Amino acid sequence: QVQLVESGGDLAQPGGSLRLSCAASGFSFSSYAMSWARHVPGKGLEWVSGIASDGSDTYYADSVKGRFTISRDNAKNTVYLQMNSLKPEDTALYYCAKAPGDSFSRSLNEYDHWGRGTQVTVSS
Repeated sequence: QVQLVESGGDLAQPGGSLRLSCAASGFSFSSYAMSWARHVPGKGLEWVSGIASDGSDTYYADSVKGRFTISRDNAKNTVYLQMNSLKPEDTALYYCAKAPGDSFSRSLNEYDHWGRGTQVTVSS
């Protein structure tokens, strides 16, 4: 069955960096767009970044544009989120999600499989 396993979350200082990974299995990874989303208690789920199935197009929320970079390695069935210049407001539980097809969508309701998340805390 489809599995998405996030890793890389940690405590980081403001201005620091982290790299999240999401290892996928149980489906043809290279055929599907993927996204990262984050959940802050009391604020709900926020879409963060997305990437086309072949990695040719990437998309970012305004709140992370210029600081975060999404990428994927289809040979390793893994999608990454490089997070630089971290801010306290980036503190959240980060999830990766699989799109229903190769087309990207910002609508999180369209994503059909989710990982369990990895916690990122940005604090001095």
